Parts: sequence; C-alpha cells; structure tokens
Amino acid sequence: MHRTSAPCSSLVRNISYLGGVSIVASPRPTKANLVLPIVLLAIFVMPISIAGTALTLTAVAEDLGDSPAGLQWVVNGFNLSVTLGTLAWGAVAGRLGYRRVFAVGNAVMVAGSVLSFTAPNLLILDIGRVLAGVGAAAIVTGGPALISHAFTGKARARAFALLGTTIGVGLAAAPTIAGLLVSAVGWRGIFALLGGVSLLMLLATGFLPTSETVKEPGRVKILDFSPLRSRAFTAAMLVPVAGSVAYVAVLTYLPVALSAVRGMDARQAGLYMLFLTLPVLVAPMLATSLIHRVSGITPARIIRASLALLVAGDLLMLLFTPTMPLAVLIVPMLLLGFGWGLPVGLIDGEALAAVRPAAAGAAAGVLNFARLGSETLAVAGFAAALSSLLVGATGDTALAYSAAAGGPGAAAPYADTFRLLMVILAVVTTAISVWVLLLQRAQHRATSRIDELAVEQA
Repeated sequence: MHRTSAPCSSLVRNISYLGGVSIVASPRPTKANLVLPIVLLAIFVMPISIAGTALTLTAVAEDLGDSPAGLQWVVNGFNLSVTLGTLAWGAVAGRLGYRRVFAVGNAVMVAGSVLSFTAPNLLILDIGRVLAGVGAAAIVTGGPALISHAFTGKARARAFALLGTTIGVGLAAAPTIAGLLVSAVGWRGIFALLGGVSLLMLLATGFLPTSETVKEPGRVKILDFSPLRSRAFTAAMLVPVAGSVAYVAVLTYLPVALSAVRGMDARQAGLYMLFLTLPVLVAPMLATSLIHRVSGITPARIIRASLALLVAGDLLMLLFTPTMPLAVLIVPMLLLGFGWGLPVGLIDGEALAAVRPAAAGAAAGVLNFARLGSETLAVAGFAAALSSLLVGATGDTALAYSAAAGGPGAAAPYADTFRLLMVILAVVTTAISVWVLLLQRAQHRATSRIDELAVEQA
C-alpha cells in the first residue's frame, strides 16, 4: 500500500536491472525544468491513492453496499496491482522507453480513475482500482528513470531528494485531503482528483525528453534473490517489512476505526490522522542529523530504536476504547509515525552497501518487492481478520459488515477487535525485530573476525 521516498529511490536503482538494460545518462540536464514538476506531480497522487482511499470506505459502503470482500479490494486491488505491476513494467520499460511507460501509466491511471468515479457497484469500483494500480506501477517505474536520465551529479541528488519529500508530503497529507474531499463532494471526489491530475500529466508527457537505453547481454531476470545471502542485506530488508506490519496497516484502517468506534466523519478522521503522518516528514531528517552530529548514533541504532517505537506504538493502541479521551491516542500515533519514518532515509543505503556493486540492482529489486509486497499483505490480512473477528464478536453478519466499513452500532466489539489485532501486530513486529537484531549481531561478529584476521596477517 503505502509508498515513501525509499520505495521510489530503490526502484530507480533497480530499473536498469529489471529490464536488462542500462540508462545512458545525459551529459547535462535535458528539459530538466519540465521533467521534475511533471514527474513529481504525477507521483504525488500515488500515496494519496494508497493512504487516502480507506477514508472513502464508509461512504462507499452507504452507496454501493458493505460487502467486506468488495470493500477490501477497493484498497487491496490497487496495492496488489502496484506491487506486481512494478515487476512487469520494470522488465519491459527499457524496451519501450521510460517516457512511453510514464505516458501509458498516466493513461491507464486515468482510465482506472474514470471507472472508479463512475462505478455503479463494488465490482466495477474494484476493477477500476486494479486498473489504476497497473497505471501507478508504470508511473513509478518510468518517472524516476526520467529524473535519473535528465539530471547528473548534485542536481540529480537534489532531484531525488525532492522526489522523496514529495512522497512524504503526499503520505502525510493523504488522509486529510481524502477526508476533506469526501466531506465536501463525496467519495467519488478522490477518484476525480486522481484522474484529473493523471490526465494533466499525460498531456504534459510530450514535453518530456526521451531516454536512451542499451540492452545488456545475458538472460533478463525480473528478480534475483541472491542478495539474501547477505545477513546485513536481509536485516535491512526486514525493517520496512516490520514497518508494513506495525504502521501501514494502522495507517490504512485507523480512519475506519475512528468512524466505527468514535463516530468521526471523514473530515474529522483525516485531520486527526495528522498525528500519525506528520512525523514521517521530520523523522528522516532527524535521523540523518543525529547520525552526523551525535557521537555513537549509527544507522544500526536508529533502526533498533525505530523497531522499538513501532512495537511500543502498537501496544499503546490498546488504549483505544469507545470512551477514551481522543488525546490518549496521540502518543501511540506519534510513536508509530516516528518508528516508521526514522529509517526511511537509511534503509536503501544500508541494504545496497551490504552487497557487491554488481548486485546493487538485484538488491534494490528484492528490497522494493519486499517493501511493497509486505504492505499489500499487511493491509489485506488486517482487513480480512477484522471482518472475520467482527462477525464472531457481534453475532450479526450484517452489523459486522457495516461496522467493518466504519458504520455505527458496534463500537465496543469493533474496539475490542481492533485492540486484539494491535496485539497481533505487536507480536509479529517483535518477532521480525528479533530476527533483525540476530542478523545484525551475526554480521557484526563476522566483520569483527575478519578485522582480527586482517590485523594478524599484517
């Protein structure tokens, strides 16, 4: 589901390997002033489409029915098609050209958004969401590659920094934007926004430069899992997986919980979600500042701290009840936001530093696939478990389905079910965290032994 700067940066590093091609960088920026705003605006709607869609579910259920499977696929259909689509588009992008892939992605995104906007039932809405995800995958494949081709040196670094910032802002603003749109013009408004932006970017594609690609010899691999042989790489890869379990599932379905348990409308829930999303904007910069300015603060320690914050945040979500003061949830929401945001700027660098340079593309592909795939599974698993447990807790299938979509009438059972799921998320995140720590410790021992042998030989 939910994407930050890390997914896009890893995708960029992986593009030349997914398609069996390499990008021939321009000796100087070509139409750079147009490339950046076009690509950034096109990608800005991606986190809105992921993190903001859950806020439409209550309104969608009122119009199109509250079938749990149908409502879950409004979110999961997009997430799954983006995850799988990045593999497919990455494999063919070098042959088609990145500008063409970017254009096709926006066209498909428009088609999916129109289908979603006009959907007369949940089935058509779900088909539209899957189609939009296919287009989104092409956008996040072609867009970063165009930036990589158009810029060099420090300008390229600044461009990708802006890309990461854009995704962070989109993620932080998504629930609020979606909530305001749903309150003002209805749930179809968010799909009108997504389609409108994609249409503008499609029309602007003609101003983008083409990118030259050179086919590399040898068999094309969509994914090469050989980087998993490195303990350090595997440890880094597991960090965003832990974040998907502990944070992304909460980010997606807490707005629905606030509606079902506290009666918040979409606008109120969207504004309240800022406590969960705003830390994502400042946490990566905070982590970088601490590493460079505070002696003893290392990326490994930042990662360990982030994992601890994620577990603590999920456990403190046990305070969620129908009668709690709303301020009570601010602390766990902030902890989760910082826990997810702190390692965002570190993970790709740590993961790629753990493999040989020739394997960097394969490593980025595995990292990106693990990140996107774990988000999709976490969100889908949470939604399925929530609906199933609510049926048992209420003893009324119709009421359970309505509550799962954010409807009233089952505040206490919903809160109890939500708290149970928070315990499960905390347990799974703890298990992943222990795995990360064991891998880091084993890698540290191996590195220390190598250093000792080098000293002895000297």
